Amino acid sequence: MSINYDVILSPVITEKATRMTEANQVVFRVTLDATKPAIAKAVADLFKVKVKAVNTVVVKGKRKAARGKAYTRSDIKKAIVTLEEGHQIDITTGL
Repeated sequence: MSINYDVILSPVITEKATRMTEANQVVFRVTLDATKPAIAKAVADLFKVKVKAVNTVVVKGKRKAARGKAYTRSDIKKAIVTLEEGHQIDITTGL
C-alpha cells in the first residue's frame, strides 16, 4: 500500500468543509503523526494538484458516557489543504 494512503484517512464532508471548497480549500482526516510536508506531498500525488498551504488542527476527544460508563473518544487530526488557483478536488467522486 502506498505511503500516501497511510497519511490521509478520509475526506471531511460537513457543511463547513463543503463551503470551504469555494475558497480552494479541502479538509481531510489524517493520522495523528502526519506532518504538513507529508500531507502536502500525499495530496499532490493522489489528486494531481498543486498545494499552496497546509494547516492542521488536533481535535481532542470528547468525554462521553454510555450505559453509565464514562469514556473518552479518540483524538483526531484534520488537515485544511489550500490549493493553488485553477486547481480543485472533487472529493465526492472518490479515488
